[in-house]
Amino acid sequence: MSKLPTPAERLRSLLAAAGSLTLHVPGRQCDLVGAHRVEGGRIHLEIPDGVPVEPDIAAVLELTDIAPTPVRSRIRARATLGGWLSVPPAGTAVLDLAEATLYDPAYGRDAEISVDPDDFAAAVPDPLAESEADLLCHLHSAHPDAIDRLARLVPPHHLHGVHRILPVGLDRYGVVLRLEFAGRARDVRLPFQQPLHRAAEAGERMQELYARARCCHGGH
Repeated sequence: MSKLPTPAERLRSLLAAAGSLTLHVPGRQCDLVGAHRVEGGRIHLEIPDGVPVEPDIAAVLELTDIAPTPVRSRIRARATLGGWLSVPPAGTAVLDLAEATLYDPAYGRDAEISVDPDDFAAAVPDPLAESEADLLCHLHSAHPDAIDRLARLVPPHHLHGVHRILPVGLDRYGVVLRLEFAGRARDVRLPFQQPLHRAAEAGERMQELYARARCCHGGH
């Protein structure tokens, strides 16, 4: 059983959670804030007035995923999506995806992964994509004791010299802790026993992790 979302799922989740994107068309770029949605494999965009867009023009979208908690290095992922932008007589512009690239260290250091447009169209966002930031911030600010308990699930040799532990990721497969040391950092994924299917299951899965942590001894 996979402990990570597929790159296509990760990309769909990034778009679902993103508040803004940067659109590049020949000779122009603009920031789109709260102005996109994905239907199937097509990305619908509300283009601001004053941005000239010709029919069937090449376009590129860029987005950066920023950790919501105050970790040292906050960029978690980047993505670039390229294709052809069509502008119907009425309604929003539509980007038909031709290629996409995902950079996410979770898939390996300096990993740049090409995502097939058909895989992108077939994938669905993570159930926690839109609520992840709020859940992580709540866990960090309101339940620091819970982080200490979760740290018991980290292999002890990974905790030697650790200065700070913060939650940095949460998806249907588990929670990710960022271990910060004097001059480096390490992410450790704590997998759920079973992937969740609905956002409402997150509390139950976290309680299962806490129960496993209570059976562990030691800590940082």
